[in-house]
Amino acid sequence: MTWLLWRQHRAEVGVLGLLVGLFGVALLVLGTQAHDLFPGGTARCAGLDDACAASFRRLDEEYGYLENLLAAFYLVPVVIGAFLGAPLLARELEEGTWQLAWTQAVPRMRWLAAKLAALAGVTVVLTGAFTAVLTWFRQPFDAWEGRFQYDAFDLEGFVPVAYALFAFAVATTAGALLRRSLPAFGVAFGAFLAARMPVALLARPAYATPLTTTEPVPTAGATAPAGAGSADWTIEHGYADATGRRLSSAEYADLEAAANEAGTNVNQFLHARGIQQFAVYHPADRFWTFQLIEATLFAAAAAALLGVVVWRVRRRLI
Repeated sequence: MTWLLWRQHRAEVGVLGLLVGLFGVALLVLGTQAHDLFPGGTARCAGLDDACAASFRRLDEEYGYLENLLAAFYLVPVVIGAFLGAPLLARELEEGTWQLAWTQAVPRMRWLAAKLAALAGVTVVLTGAFTAVLTWFRQPFDAWEGRFQYDAFDLEGFVPVAYALFAFAVATTAGALLRRSLPAFGVAFGAFLAARMPVALLARPAYATPLTTTEPVPTAGATAPAGAGSADWTIEHGYADATGRRLSSAEYADLEAAANEAGTNVNQFLHARGIQQFAVYHPADRFWTFQLIEATLFAAAAAALLGVVVWRVRRRLI
């Protein structure tokens, strides 16, 4: 059975392994250069001194473009999962080999379980390796920006593996239903994007109740309210009056215009009227909690979809 699985799927595994390997080597080379900007390590830059500030500026100037490019790599786990899941059943159905496979000594449910376990395992290993290298590369950026940024949260922790398993399950299910590998691959991509966008925009901010911090507008210059640091995930920020009522952008613009008309400093004008600045945010230490919640959502969806595949094969509805 192991030999047969390797013969059937060695092309996909080989191609994906080669791409992940090349990607990893490139990031190790570039990441070593980026890490060298912080001789004492990024951990010592928790308090931003002049030396750390200079290193972060160089990081942005020399490698900021690469960070922006890597933001699109949250789709790599989807490619891995879909590329391995799409032909798992669809190829058997396209070529008619399922009729032979199901009449051999190996029972068809054992045959299905072996294929699912082997290819899901490869999906986890390849995605895990990809995530580990990318997480190491991003350490200097995470020390600067935090891990809640869109280009960090989706690339680190548990969620890339969960994304890959979800894509694997969708592609496998679509392959069983559509009997074609390429359409199944496309369905996996579409299903992931359709699921991820509502999760990222609507569900993720609600995984926990956000914190709110409020402070008077400082007279010396605009600063973020204490508690909403650069590593925290700021959901909303703005201004509120002395009673705590939040001001609309139009109301703030009117106050700013009034300050300019009076010829006074805007911050001093706002401070004198009791205007406060507020921030609604999730603290940085919730990163792993949010990761676990989102990974569980996608893993549960993957398990449900694979349950559908098992049911169809068991009932011979293919």
